[in-house]
Amino acid sequence: IAPDDRVSVKIYTNDGSGLINVGIGGASILVGTGTILTIKIESDGFAKVPLFGRIYLAGLTIRQAEMLIEDKFSEFYNNPFVLLEVNNRRVMIFAGSSTSVVALNNDNTTLFEVLALSGGVPMDGKADKIKIIRGDLKNPQVYIVDLSTLSGMRNANLVMQANDIIYIETRKGYIRKVLAELSPYFAALTTVISSVAIITQLRQIGK
Repeated sequence: IAPDDRVSVKIYTNDGSGLINVGIGGASILVGTGTILTIKIESDGFAKVPLFGRIYLAGLTIRQAEMLIEDKFSEFYNNPFVLLEVNNRRVMIFAGSSTSVVALNNDNTTLFEVLALSGGVPMDGKADKIKIIRGDLKNPQVYIVDLSTLSGMRNANLVMQANDIIYIETRKGYIRKVLAELSPYFAALTTVISSVAIITQLRQIGK
């Protein structure tokens, strides 16, 4: 959980016994009546929770926050059962002039999955120097992942956290390299066009 997150908190009594497991079309869903709160994590890591005021939640995992709130509400609820969900978790990707935002729809989204959702590493991107910037930008943690080798690809299973920044460096001279590789084809095409033009002119003169 991080500052500026928006969190849904569902509170049930009696260890969640009010939740009923219902099968619909082969799927299993939970249905029940409880108290639903929507709270915002403030910039200092605290959140305003009814009855208790401000509670520090930043840096906690989902389960740790659930346990903390269960403990707080046990004074008013009989064996409270809490389900917590962060609604605005996302990752930002910077790849040259391209920028994208990928929503983290589950708690175990990996770097591989995020890159796949964003379209993969660009052709002019450095797959061997993908930086993950995490935490306070004044003093961030920076991880470097190398996807150009099998050993480096093991780190691609790194689980993304809300507000992570993925920075993919651009290979210098990439466009020049592509043009150099295509130059023989351009030369051949130019020769064909010139030949066609000369033949057309000769036919016109012959008439």
